Amino acid sequence: MQGQMLTRTILAWDLTGEATSLAYINLVVAVPMIFASLLGGAITDRVERRQLVIVGQCLIMANEIFILAMLLTNQLEFWHMLCTAFVAGCAFPFIMPARMAITATVVGPEKLQSGMAFSSGVMNLSRVVGPAIMGVIVAQFTATGAYVLSVLLYATAILCMLGVQRSRSAPSGEPKKKLLADIAQGFSYVRNNRPILMCLLFGLVPMFLAMPFQSILVVLAEQQWGAGESGVGTLMAVGGVGGVLGSIWILRRGDKSQRLTLMLGSTAAFGVLLAIFVRIDNFYLALLPLLLANMCASASQTVNNASVQLLVDDSVRGRMSSFMLLSFALTPIGVFPLAMATDRIGAANSIFGASIILIVVVLAFYLLSSTLRNIDANIKKAMTATVTEKSNSAAV
Repeated sequence: MQGQMLTRTILAWDLTGEATSLAYINLVVAVPMIFASLLGGAITDRVERRQLVIVGQCLIMANEIFILAMLLTNQLEFWHMLCTAFVAGCAFPFIMPARMAITATVVGPEKLQSGMAFSSGVMNLSRVVGPAIMGVIVAQFTATGAYVLSVLLYATAILCMLGVQRSRSAPSGEPKKKLLADIAQGFSYVRNNRPILMCLLFGLVPMFLAMPFQSILVVLAEQQWGAGESGVGTLMAVGGVGGVLGSIWILRRGDKSQRLTLMLGSTAAFGVLLAIFVRIDNFYLALLPLLLANMCASASQTVNNASVQLLVDDSVRGRMSSFMLLSFALTPIGVFPLAMATDRIGAANSIFGASIILIVVVLAFYLLSSTLRNIDANIKKAMTATVTEKSNSAAV
């Protein structure tokens, strides 16, 4: 998946030559993710979660097979990519909440932050390996080779998922409400739990304002440094290494408190380092702030996600995970204004402006939200309640 982000970016750029085409690709992923995430979260709390992940992966693999067929017959057009991106946007809201819920169930609240750091580390490692491999394959064998490998890897992932234990959020004999009622209950749960609401909102900020810069790297590499496809692959790989380092940082830190300081500090540092990155004229020197920026972004996202999962009840975990999925949906949407700004003032200026706005918004959250400032106390209270409930259940 991470490698194909580079492949699709290169294909879209080659087919159109316009930065806004990168935004359109991301937009048609984001729109169905926003609406389908509500449905996906509710379904995650009702069905066997492993099976839901497998079905979603099969759908995405079928997407890859279709694009591969278009490439082999020399019939690929930009609208084909838009259609398959839309289908992928419909599948992700079912895969990701189910995967998050499985992770939280397996590791338990005491090790949840470390467990999510492991998960984030694997994802960020794939950001290194994926683009590096796909960049080489596209350069040597064209995009067709990249899609052949993608289909094989998705098939392998589906086979691996068969080895995961089945996971259901509630006993199968429990009476179930109507699906719309479950969705409404999810909204009500967030509205009545302000700490969860503030964590969710804060988690959306960097994903909407600054994270979309990754989709503009192909333009930035050309405008700022004159680097080609290998340069884009290098930037994405370095970003992935930074993400892995951020996950290792959280793992070594362990499941300690003071999450507020780490979450706000790493998010603000992400904005500062990203602004420095786009102002450096030397390509190789720019890699260092890019590495550190992605390290901070990974740490911030991991702590934020773990905080939400620690605050929620397991009966609504799927629906809360679907709300967290909105951060992934907002990233593609955030590409659109960033791409429009790129076409007008250049990639470096647009990313720099987004970084400054991010820093200002982080400061505003800290000053204006007393709930967010007290998030550590709220998490401690929720963890104590969870442990007490488990002890009572065991005693019964």
